[in-house]
Amino acid sequence: MAQHLAGVRVALTGPRKSKEMSILVEKMGGVPLVRPAQGTVFLDDRNIRDGLVSWISDPPDWAIFTTGMGLDALFNMAEDMDVATQLRDVIAASCIAARGYKTVNALKKLKLTPLVRDDDGSTDGLIREFGSHDLAGKKVMLQLHGETAPKLVAWLEEQGAVVRQVLPYRHVPPEAAELEQLLNEIIRHELHAVAFTSGPQVRFLTEYAAAQGKLQQMLTAFKEGVVPASVGKVTANAMREEGIEAIVVPEEEKMGALIVELGRYFAAHPVGVRE
Repeated sequence: MAQHLAGVRVALTGPRKSKEMSILVEKMGGVPLVRPAQGTVFLDDRNIRDGLVSWISDPPDWAIFTTGMGLDALFNMAEDMDVATQLRDVIAASCIAARGYKTVNALKKLKLTPLVRDDDGSTDGLIREFGSHDLAGKKVMLQLHGETAPKLVAWLEEQGAVVRQVLPYRHVPPEAAELEQLLNEIIRHELHAVAFTSGPQVRFLTEYAAAQGKLQQMLTAFKEGVVPASVGKVTANAMREEGIEAIVVPEEEKMGALIVELGRYFAAHPVGVRE
């Protein structure tokens, strides 16, 4: 494998698949540094069970799905509660909206097709595609993943929708010491690139930096040498919202593709030349 990351120090902020990503970075000659910017993602059984009861007993006009993993978690729990068939029937009878190709694929497995889907993998793209659909007075069930979506909820409510939410998973922040190490390495330019694989990682880091009074220093470092990289458009949008413009974003939203794209970037912008 080409050594496009020769000497490049890459911080990997996602807890998932960090071992596989590290091996790929090493094969390309780089130095992987596992710096988790989020803690364990855990299944919130109570929230799912309550959400399913509400969903089935009071069917919504619209069902909005934002992640394939979250959709799978709902149906796994529905199977456990012996209401999977009821849930699918209720969803099939409603108007369906989906964000992200993984969500659309998860719906396809259930033989469900969204009436509305985003045009770019983002919440903004989903909102754009709602277009002329009248949501006034409509009951909306919104499936989230890991964190709330205040912008989407606010927009839906502005349209007059009555929104209920179900949050199958919850993200928790990592230990403060881990964020401190990552933040200081960014500010000191001890890293050549930081690879983000989810929005929560970005938010946990920027919130910590702000609390330490070092947010501007971090943002400056990202503009002046440390390369911010994103696994895909959704994470890139989350970065942009926090003032970080992703320089490297692969077309294919996969972690391996992210490292390969980083290699292409540093092949064109060698570390010695950039510094």
